[in-house]
Amino acid sequence: MKTISLSLEDIYKLANKTLLTNGCDEETSNILSDLIMKAERDGSLSHGLFRLPAYIAGLKSGKINGKNRPKISKITPSVIKVDGNNCLAPMVLNKSLPELIKAAKENGVAVLSITNSHHMAAMWPETEAIAEEGLVAFACTSYKPAVAPAGSIKPLFGTNPISFAWPRKSKPPVVYDMATASMAMGEVQVAKREGHKVPSGTGLTKDGKETTDPAEIADGGVLLPFGGYKGSGIAMMVELLAGALVGDNFSYETAEKDNNDGGPPSGGEFILAISPDKLSNSDWDTHSSKFFEKMKSMGDVRLPGERRHKNRLDKGPRHINEDLVNKIKSLS
Repeated sequence: MKTISLSLEDIYKLANKTLLTNGCDEETSNILSDLIMKAERDGSLSHGLFRLPAYIAGLKSGKINGKNRPKISKITPSVIKVDGNNCLAPMVLNKSLPELIKAAKENGVAVLSITNSHHMAAMWPETEAIAEEGLVAFACTSYKPAVAPAGSIKPLFGTNPISFAWPRKSKPPVVYDMATASMAMGEVQVAKREGHKVPSGTGLTKDGKETTDPAEIADGGVLLPFGGYKGSGIAMMVELLAGALVGDNFSYETAEKDNNDGGPPSGGEFILAISPDKLSNSDWDTHSSKFFEKMKSMGDVRLPGERRHKNRLDKGPRHINEDLVNKIKSLS
């Protein structure tokens, strides 16, 4: 695989130019370009420039509106509902997370319900942003069917990622972001592009046979949930939280309504924020720090998010797939 060296600024400018010339206004372009650059900076390659052609496909088809703004409604002091108004999720989150954070700090707990939004980024940016404000965060969203429930060979669930973040007063938050599938589809697609095998148990061919070939999974095959029935149960939970609970689609309903342009479909997101200052009756930060120290003392243990935080300290250029860069340049 041939790569090209791009500075973080170059990555931002490439994304920004492409978005501006394909229907986004300046604010939306800036928000999404910053998110894409940070994904590349932190090593989340399947959510960086790799996603840009799909965003452009949705913008070109008119499914995504790159100039709209979300509509925010405060239902109760701790319940906030947002109509994404067919915006890209980073724009929706940029406008609504401050309202969630404020409500959680005032009331101890708050919920953000998002509908009609196009989410295809990583989920750690929203939970990490909440945790940086001293709050515990949980978020989840569904997608189009790509994952078979345990016992089936046909897809019903999306990859249905969940993200959890724990605040720390003197250190970066502890943040995990994971698909409830055995592997995120973006990672399968990157493995396909780069010619890598995937681990056994990742997915099945279109005929229901186990395979380690990412192309057989990505092109008509199906992913499996992680941990069999356990992962399948968590994927079902995400469908309910990000679908029925917030008032949006289940993954299979999303697929029925999508125009299949290759861009992220419209869907819902559920986000919960909790104030440990109000909930805990002890020094929660000192207590949890001792727990993390205990974890780290037990061998080669890495706290969730540590690799991303280490990667972001490197301000140097990143090596990007040359074919991807050329494809993106052709879009603008």
